Amino acid sequence: MQKRFPSFALSSYGAGWPANRRIAIVASAVAVLLAIAGIVALMTGGRNGSQAHGTSTPTPAESPSSTEAAPKPSAGSGSVAKPAQIADPVAYAKAAAQMLWSYDTRTTNLDQQLAGMRAWMTTETKYADWNSVAGQVPDPVLWSRMADQDQHATARITEGHYPSAFKAALADDPSAITEAYIYVVTINGKQQIVWKKGGGGAEERAVTLAVQCRPDHDCTLAAIAPNVTQ
Repeated sequence: MQKRFPSFALSSYGAGWPANRRIAIVASAVAVLLAIAGIVALMTGGRNGSQAHGTSTPTPAESPSSTEAAPKPSAGSGSVAKPAQIADPVAYAKAAAQMLWSYDTRTTNLDQQLAGMRAWMTTETKYADWNSVAGQVPDPVLWSRMADQDQHATARITEGHYPSAFKAALADDPSAITEAYIYVVTINGKQQIVWKKGGGGAEERAVTLAVQCRPDHDCTLAAIAPNVTQ
């Protein structure tokens, strides 16, 4: 029987973060999200699918990479895609999700992975929840184990949309978006994971992102938003 190795799957991490931290970020980012506070309170605490390789992983609370400041981009970003220059919220969220679900431990160390992800974030600290993004990355020990097996992953995005609750709230108060210009977008896709000796697996992925798209500016990533997928 082939030995199994843990996968870096975005939906598998972040379960340990306090709900009130991420609720506060999203709620303060744009007033329209208050209309879906009931859903916000449920936060992304479960998995959006089982682990491709059936192993458990440390929570972000145990991971230094999720609580410490990310390395500056000058550290290099390895294989992490450069920030997309896109002004449309859904198109940008698709690109961001593809970046989050793709990695290559053969060419990218943990600091480079975090630096590359940090480059996608909004520079408006009032609206940026870096912990919700960094919390998706495995801790250094797990990353090292993955690197020992040359583990890497690619992603294919199948669709993106505004959750119905967000659209309804925006329709009720269109002007609410104009404070922070943060949009909630749900992305669905598939992640393909490969490692040594022909090992691999694939599974469906879903994530809801908060992206900031101010007029006449490219979008940026604000947070991994609550699990609003309708």
